[in-house]
Amino acid sequence: MQRMAGTSMVEGFLFDWVRTQPEPDPRLPVSWLDDEEVAAELGRIQRHRARETAREAELILRLAELRPDVDDPQPGTPGTRSRTWRKTDPEFAGVSEFFPDELAHAINLGRGTAAFRARRAYTWRDNLPATFAALRRGEIDDRRAGVLADALQYVSSDLARGVESVVLPEAVDLSPSALRRRALEVLAELDATAIDQRHEEAKQSADVRVHDAGDGMATLAADMTAEDAAACVDVINQLAQMAKADGDPRPIGQIRTAIHAMLILRPADSGLSGVTVKLAVTAALEGLEGSSAGGGEVNGFAITAAHLRRLLRRVAALGLTTPEGGSLTFALTDDHGRLLATVTAAELARLAKRGCPDHPDDGSDTETGCGCPVLEPPPATDGYEPTVAQQRFVKTRDRRCRTPNCGQRVGWSDLDHVAPHGQGGGTTCSNLCCLCRSHHRLKTFARGWTFRMDQDGTLHVTSPSGITRTTRPPGLRQPDPEPPPYDSASDPPPF
Repeated sequence: MQRMAGTSMVEGFLFDWVRTQPEPDPRLPVSWLDDEEVAAELGRIQRHRARETAREAELILRLAELRPDVDDPQPGTPGTRSRTWRKTDPEFAGVSEFFPDELAHAINLGRGTAAFRARRAYTWRDNLPATFAALRRGEIDDRRAGVLADALQYVSSDLARGVESVVLPEAVDLSPSALRRRALEVLAELDATAIDQRHEEAKQSADVRVHDAGDGMATLAADMTAEDAAACVDVINQLAQMAKADGDPRPIGQIRTAIHAMLILRPADSGLSGVTVKLAVTAALEGLEGSSAGGGEVNGFAITAAHLRRLLRRVAALGLTTPEGGSLTFALTDDHGRLLATVTAAELARLAKRGCPDHPDDGSDTETGCGCPVLEPPPATDGYEPTVAQQRFVKTRDRRCRTPNCGQRVGWSDLDHVAPHGQGGGTTCSNLCCLCRSHHRLKTFARGWTFRMDQDGTLHVTSPSGITRTTRPPGLRQPDPEPPPYDSASDPPPF
């Protein structure tokens, strides 16, 4: 890879500066371009994207520099992070543990994505400086630079630079997968123990994840050693082939998927204690009745009204009752999706039978009634702990952690006082929201963050860098836009 060089430090700096500037962008209509011009513009876009990626990495590193860990909770003090659940969360020496959250807030993406980009930026800077420089100049695309960062992030800087010196000159001529194999091949040649180190690091960060695949489907993925993965697939495949041989008419892939779920949900002779699966189903009555095509949700994943009806018909065929250890809750909303009240099936039946306590005779008129409310949001409490009714209301309203771009399920969330209780914040549904444990700690112990909630549950979160993101409870529609200010010039008098 050749590079222009000046005869002095100033000239060298100017050459590098010129090469990192965006190329002219004529922006001719695409329909005017011939094949060579299309190919040339695609190349310019790739180089520009590489430079922007390098710029983003530099900005990430600068934000990390501006967020030292001096204000983080120290060991032995309230709020200290527990390392018993997650031992591989991204940590950067001398940088606040809340830095990935602020970065996620700035780029408006999840914390995992922010941490990944931060690790990549540190790897480019500390382990792969030549790759980082080539990325700034647009001489290597962001995909290949990312492949090198992923392959060499866990090795020492000296070893990574040794691999880089061999692999970088040929990087643009290799596919991303071939580049990864080449980098690991050179790494093994230089230090075979480094491969073992990467393997151990990967094992420590193993986890199980679920991804929304659309159309009412989801993908369940687990990190494990290659030999364990091969063994699991072999067992599932053998059982699927046995089912196929016994006459199962379904496609083999569908059979494998069903067996995978069966092995997890109904393990035979495992010796483990029983596990209760909590499935939260949310749907509009119109969708269940068939008068609307609007779908609902199953644990946060969108499904169609037809999916819901099939699911609920199966439940009804078994006899719809409140399950032991579970609940059946009705949520009542207004025309804008704002939650008005929550009530159990038993409470709903009791309230319907009782009718209005002030006008009992009007209870027979089911069309109009007296118009008096018989069900409202749970009242405030003087205590710190929310009442059972408040917990049910807030969890039904929020359904997940309300921090922007988080979405952790409500079962893993805390009920937090948005305005702290110790500072006068009341224990009311309009001052409570669901936050996962990580973001609950951030709100309580991280400097410079502010949380504010409206009466309808809309939450506004502002980071130390001054960016405000807003989340609304699922189903709550945005308010109608304000009418434009009156302009007398556009409304002349009628004479």
